[in-house]
Amino acid sequence: MNFLHALTGSFSQSAAGNPTVAMIEAAYRHHGLEWRYVNCEVAPIDLAAAVRGARAMGWAGFNCSLPHKLTVIEHLDGLAPSAEIIGAVNTVVMRDGLWIGENTDGQGFIEALRPVCDLEGQRVTLFGAGGAARAVAVELALAGAAHITVVNRSRPRGQELADLVCAKTGATAEYAHWLPAMPIPAGTGIVVNATSIGLAPGVDEQLDVDWATLRPGMVVADAIPNPPRTHLIRTAEAAGCTVLDGLDMLVNQGAIAIRLWSGVDVDRSVMRRELEHVLGLRETANTL
Repeated sequence: MNFLHALTGSFSQSAAGNPTVAMIEAAYRHHGLEWRYVNCEVAPIDLAAAVRGARAMGWAGFNCSLPHKLTVIEHLDGLAPSAEIIGAVNTVVMRDGLWIGENTDGQGFIEALRPVCDLEGQRVTLFGAGGAARAVAVELALAGAAHITVVNRSRPRGQELADLVCAKTGATAEYAHWLPAMPIPAGTGIVVNATSIGLAPGVDEQLDVDWATLRPGMVVADAIPNPPRTHLIRTAEAAGCTVLDGLDMLVNQGAIAIRLWSGVDVDRSVMRRELEHVLGLRETANTL
């Protein structure tokens, strides 16, 4: 019997509301992995010490959430190609004694999107220009999207993301200032909300868009996992769009992280069921 488990976890502030620990530990249990995931409250001033501590304790890797996705880079030994382009890290992997930064946010989104649409040549309207939006934009461009319109209220941040896509990928991109009742540009095939609008507890908040410009055949995705059925998802579904909720993105990025750490492709339905349970979206969790 082995009483020494492989260690993984998450460094963030604040950490108490992060449900990632529940879905990842559910996957570990389901697959009989002698691994643990520890959700850690880490202040910015303590990040360097936390990374050193994880190395000293032989951790296999860890996730980084706000506010560490950018600052963790200075404490790592290298970056995976997409993380280097994005300029942010949410997953760190120990490889041959080196801490390597990955970004699975955008990869998780792409894996959720592929079953419902062909990404090649798509025109995308992306709301937001923060960390999640950067990851989604870069991965969409690398996956074959032709053009990305970055809609944001802050011109410098939005223009920076559009310029990044143009400079580092094969796609084109432009910044569009977020106007009241913002219309979805003609020709859009994929609409993505990568802002925090609608995130619990602000569940009644709505994107300021012209809802009449949603069309049947569009794919509409919301990166918000809680609640999964945001106002955007419900409205787009009523308009005949194909919808993707944020739970799929969260589950996929967690599953990709487990694969990077352990080499195991875990059952994602187990992770989603556990998330639905802990978020109160189902009465009882299925037996794992």
